[in-house]
Amino acid sequence: MTVARAAVLRARGEPLVIEEVELDEPRPFEVLVAMASVGVCRTDTHALGEFPPPVILGHEGAGTVVAVGQSVTKVRPGDAVLTTFATCGRCRRCLLGQVTYCDHFNELNFSGRRPDGSTAVRSRTGPVSAHFLGQSCFATHAVVGERSVVVVPEGAGADLRPLGPFGCGFQTGAGAVLNSLRAGVDSSIAVLGVGAVGLAAVAAAAVAGCAPILAVDTAPERLTTASELGATGVIDARRTDLAAGLRAVVPGGLDYAVDTTGIADVVRSAVGALSSRGTCAIVGAGASDELVLDWRTVLNGRTVTGVIGGGGVPDVFLPELLALHRRGRFPVDRLVEYFGFDDVNEAIAASVTGKVVKPVLVFD
Repeated sequence: MTVARAAVLRARGEPLVIEEVELDEPRPFEVLVAMASVGVCRTDTHALGEFPPPVILGHEGAGTVVAVGQSVTKVRPGDAVLTTFATCGRCRRCLLGQVTYCDHFNELNFSGRRPDGSTAVRSRTGPVSAHFLGQSCFATHAVVGERSVVVVPEGAGADLRPLGPFGCGFQTGAGAVLNSLRAGVDSSIAVLGVGAVGLAAVAAAAVAGCAPILAVDTAPERLTTASELGATGVIDARRTDLAAGLRAVVPGGLDYAVDTTGIADVVRSAVGALSSRGTCAIVGAGASDELVLDWRTVLNGRTVTGVIGGGGVPDVFLPELLALHRRGRFPVDRLVEYFGFDDVNEAIAASVTGKVVKPVLVFD
């Protein structure tokens, strides 16, 4: 048994409460990780009002392995790791290397329980739901499945603090461009919504050699950051008709678009601005429950695709991103602002209001 401090959601929509909890020792295919940092993600803020309490959220962790289950071969105590989403490893999608579309993704990541219905965490008042997106790392320690840890390669840097967000937000945005769209040199691309995920997509588009790279948002400071990360043009959606603005820059239509807003009108404008064989990637859930497209828009050869988790294999893709980061080609650490773990609610508020692009909790 391990005693940890965790930020527990006790009532929907209420502030998290930091309290002591007890963690099971790792089961045969589990790993105990001491967290060094964890990013605050939009998925966490959505879950505050939706996930049945009590629960520990958090799913963008970086830390050090403390203990491993008897059947674990992937890592050993002392290894630096990133934590990421859970997959079964046995379904057809997993066996094809399409792990972000695992047939069991929802129950493994959003049930708050292990596959057998148990939880690794207890408090003084009883069991606490954990295993959120395979991790629940709004805590000093987390029990994580072996498939949900990725070893940080030697040379990636001893400082784990900026690395937490790579496990979700950064890999999601970058993967949409590099894995799902496979955008290449001189491909035209627009990124709609340049929060943490969108800015990671902009940086990845620069890595891929895309041109032009257009960033769209309503926040001037985010557009400035997008330019610093490689955007060759920006569109302030408050002042410019989006569809017209995109067409003005690329009259023949975009090769690619990445939408991070989930706003139906924005997606329609993006799809309408594609070339006849262009593709729009929709990253994650958003503000609109439904999306309606004119049938002629799609019939003309355009593609609309959803992207979960960046569409890659974390054990392969995350080390690649870390290598790019180490070389200064994926400088997303400039998006990060650090908060002490005790300030978790302030970090969440900074994420919700947009005051900070990527709040990261640290456990120093």
